[in-house]
Amino acid sequence: MRVILANKFFYVNGGSETVYFQERDFLVSRGYHVIDFSMRHPNNLASQNSGYFIANIDYSNRKTSKIGNIKKIFETSKSFIHNKEAIKKIELVVSNEKPQIAHLHNIYHQITPAIIPVLKKAGVKVILTLHDYKLLCPSYSMLCSGQICNRCKGRNFYQASLNKCQEGSWLKSFLLSAEAYWHKWVKSYDGVDLFIAPSKFMAEIMTTSRIEESKVIVLHNGIDSSKYVRSDVDKEFILYFGRVSKEKGVETLIRAHKKSGTKMPLKIVGTGPIKERLQRQYPDIEFLGYKSGDELNNLISAASFCVVPSECNENCSMTVLESMAFGKPVIGSRTGGIPEQIDDGQSGFLFQMENVEELAEKISILIDDKCLRNSMGKAARKILENKYSLSRHCDQLVRIYDALTSTN
Repeated sequence: MRVILANKFFYVNGGSETVYFQERDFLVSRGYHVIDFSMRHPNNLASQNSGYFIANIDYSNRKTSKIGNIKKIFETSKSFIHNKEAIKKIELVVSNEKPQIAHLHNIYHQITPAIIPVLKKAGVKVILTLHDYKLLCPSYSMLCSGQICNRCKGRNFYQASLNKCQEGSWLKSFLLSAEAYWHKWVKSYDGVDLFIAPSKFMAEIMTTSRIEESKVIVLHNGIDSSKYVRSDVDKEFILYFGRVSKEKGVETLIRAHKKSGTKMPLKIVGTGPIKERLQRQYPDIEFLGYKSGDELNNLISAASFCVVPSECNENCSMTVLESMAFGKPVIGSRTGGIPEQIDDGQSGFLFQMENVEELAEKISILIDDKCLRNSMGKAARKILENKYSLSRHCDQLVRIYDALTSTN
């Protein structure tokens, strides 16, 4: 089978790329003819299809909020919504490679959904994995001023402009609103044959507001459990690893840790916009900065338990999965897809988002009972193996491909 795998980054830039490359490696190992489609970038991994890649576009370096030239604004907005080079290149891919399936991941703004009608016209089956809430919320995150927001609901996109949802900039928010309205008007996403939702939460919120239920299937993210050994090591510290920002609930965790009165250290791994302020405000907390690879794995392996205190609609949290892979209990907030991952009272605990008192209570329970930590860790690892293994994820993906190509 010949499959286009499209993602705007061809290097690991976040969770969506982790999923993308896991699936790519699996398909290649199974003999699928994979055609990479992405942007050119110095950090890219090697690809025999790099000749098809479009020019690199980095909007983060373009100060659109200060542009005074109307022509520049217009040109930026056009490429942001409808990339002509991407359309020409995908036409070339279709002509040369004769793909049966195009599996799209993170394509917004650079590659753009404008390639979907081209693929559909050529008779290629189109799959889109929903890594975020872009179809409902122009700014991806369903957050407004740091709070969960569902004003747009997949149709009222002007709300993003009114509330300056993108970095507090009216112009950036307006461009995102315009982009959302354009693709809804020209029905770009109508050409998608199947949407993959990594969580039931994602599937439910999408089918409630935007997508037909028959076009959405749940396929949880997977993790290669063979690369992780369940750890019995417990060096008696609490671990958070991830972005240090308001929507991740890091300050709620710190306040709950202090309220619990424990002497067990809290270690914070990661960087983000509020890290420096939190370091100054809470000097007794260990901020370890960015860690990856063996450094991060060694920390997770040695932790007593991990906390995922998110105050946003997480999809299928890789942080939860990585903690479970090492056999660590997880305390997570009751929001988004996190409750699907944690068996409350068995593999960890859930708490009401932003509730410092309840989180402090759950922290205290685990601190006081090492045997409970051990039994919950074992349960967490078993759930990972049975529900979130990479082999299970990829086998299901292949069945999805087969089912889609067998229908007209």
